[in-house]
Amino acid sequence: MLALAKHANALLMFLLELGVLASVAYWGFTLSPNWAVKLLAGLGGPALFIGAWALFGAGGGENAVYPLTGLARAALEILWFGGGALALYASGLVTPAVVFAALFVVNALLRLVWNQN
Repeated sequence: MLALAKHANALLMFLLELGVLASVAYWGFTLSPNWAVKLLAGLGGPALFIGAWALFGAGGGENAVYPLTGLARAALEILWFGGGALALYASGLVTPAVVFAALFVVNALLRLVWNQN
């Protein structure tokens, strides 16, 4: 049963990662009535997040170009997932932002307790 819960938590982590990208894209496309700004922010925002994750956090750090561990990894995750929650909040989606942040906190605590990357 514990193995199933750990797998579910790993799945939640992956879905939260995708949620960050979707949140930043949504924020970008609602940022301005100008279509050039919408395209730049809606596509460029997620691209910046993908680049940061690929450089420092991919695969729990194992697949990252510059893997982070310890407090640096925790700071990256807080910035990454907090950025997703803030993007939702900035888009006017307060309740989804709070739910997203709460899911991240639960996921992070469970990963710490279960020693998951």
